Amino acid sequence: MKQPNYHLTHVIDTQTVTPNMQRLTLQSDAFANFPADCEGGYIKLLFDKAGRTELSSVAEGERPVMRTYTIRRFMPDQQQIEVDMVRHQIERTDCGFAARWALNAQVGDTINIAGPGTIAPINRDADWFFMVADMTALPALSAKIKTLPRDAKGYAVIQLDTAEDAQPLDAPAGMEIIWLTTPTLAETVKAQPWLAGQVSVWCACEFESMRALRQYFRNDHDVEREFIYISSYWKNGVTEEGHKVIKREDAENNQ
Repeated sequence: MKQPNYHLTHVIDTQTVTPNMQRLTLQSDAFANFPADCEGGYIKLLFDKAGRTELSSVAEGERPVMRTYTIRRFMPDQQQIEVDMVRHQIERTDCGFAARWALNAQVGDTINIAGPGTIAPINRDADWFFMVADMTALPALSAKIKTLPRDAKGYAVIQLDTAEDAQPLDAPAGMEIIWLTTPTLAETVKAQPWLAGQVSVWCACEFESMRALRQYFRNDHDVEREFIYISSYWKNGVTEEGHKVIKREDAENNQ
């Protein structure tokens, strides 16, 4: 199999940072060519159809199975990146490739990746900021919130699996951090007092929560498109491939 856009990486560290989050540090010469602002962007971990990282069985012209994860931290001098992965409970054998691999990864293991990919930056030309994430988007929020102006104010509402999954954030003092352990992400966002002035919204979470929050920010508060990044990172009960189809159809219907 030709791999013109794939990079071989090595696991140099793995640690459980909270009960439901595993952090892997990957190293590769390819990271020397990653852009300096790639934190908060994404890579794709590559597997064969059986969930193995050895790709020799992938036929010529066939694409590997890809799973998308955020670059939480980029260390260019060491040619390393950190990737946080939710420690899902795996019950089926035909899904959960990346989570299963992350739970069992050892120092010295290798995996091919594609990327990096980028997402829209936070529009910093605002009076205040509203950030929203669930566990899957916590790594991206962690990378993005530290890029806000040090005098920024607003909210960061984050839904966790358990209270112990909260992590330290490099956030401006004026950003109120609200950690949730109940499935009420949209309701909690809507309950926060709406501040005066121009808001800049960054929101990433499960598909149905995203749709509810898109309605709230765009329709209820008329946040203009140039001041909002909103994306679903997954959909409950659907594989990444299925989610991509649903996400594309949703985007076409909401242009």
